[in-house]
Amino acid sequence: MKILVTGATGFIGGNLARELWRRGDHVQALIRPGSNQLAIRDTGIIPIEGDILDRQSVDRAVRGCEAVFHVAAAYTFWSKDRANVARTNIQGTINVLEAARRARVSRTVYTSTVGTIGLPKQGQGDENTPLNPETLHGHYKNSKHQAEQEALNIAANDMPVIVVNPTLPVGPWDVKPTPTGKIILDFLRRKVPAYLKTGMNVVDVADVVDGHILAMEKGRPGERYILGNQNMSLKDLFDMISKLTGFSAPRIRLPYWLVVALGYADQFAEGTLLGKEPTIPLEGVLASKVPAYVNCDKAVRELGQPQRSIEDALKQSINWFIDHGYIRDKQVKRLRGRSI
Repeated sequence: MKILVTGATGFIGGNLARELWRRGDHVQALIRPGSNQLAIRDTGIIPIEGDILDRQSVDRAVRGCEAVFHVAAAYTFWSKDRANVARTNIQGTINVLEAARRARVSRTVYTSTVGTIGLPKQGQGDENTPLNPETLHGHYKNSKHQAEQEALNIAANDMPVIVVNPTLPVGPWDVKPTPTGKIILDFLRRKVPAYLKTGMNVVDVADVVDGHILAMEKGRPGERYILGNQNMSLKDLFDMISKLTGFSAPRIRLPYWLVVALGYADQFAEGTLLGKEPTIPLEGVLASKVPAYVNCDKAVRELGQPQRSIEDALKQSINWFIDHGYIRDKQVKRLRGRSI
């Protein structure tokens, strides 16, 4: 099958493109000039230079494809150019889906985010939980919510679009890294002195990849599918990484109000004054007030999405970061001694 993957230089997109190629599909990747192609290097994936904001290049990339996976997004909690984040996530999505419509692509899968899933005050959110707009902190979540609405509107007009909502994936090929990967790296680099009382749903990136492919094969157009696995607190995540590495997990729990205050101060000092990415991601902190616990049964039941071990996924993530030089030599020696 001839397939286009956007965002193939990123975490989910790179793993997805590699898996499609491994199973024998003819995979094309729309890639911006100058992008780091480590995630798809040494494969038979065909890079096509272009940009999702350039309609002509999108049309060229989509031509002749039987399926499209639109994974590309500006996934960041801080940017010097917030307007570009919105353009990339909203207009870029419209461009890809409309190009797929014009090319009469059989199936299109749009990658949204768990951040567009409503969270109740008690219990777990699912695909039908109403979203409180007040929980859409910052430009990333707002733009992804708008992009998802565009995708659902296009699907409502008789286009075979399926929406998937990954939770927090972990695993190999997190090149940038993503905010989730940065949490793991900061822990390994001993840069996590304390933790916040919050929670999230964690999933092996391989399960997310399988969920995408299963959504293409079995998903119902116009439907959303949460691709996740295990709900766990941030402390539980740190404890699991500690068990794997032997590094001590943080024991100090900071109050939410203090972390928010530090986030605002850091955004002003580093973001506004110095023009660099703040150490404390304010958008992430604001979003953490309500644990992002979700029910993933729909994707498991309707698609057959696997549920691999989170511990094994963390092992793969840690080993990948070590093998690709993200950890200092002294730390590598200590971790290698534990045979992770």
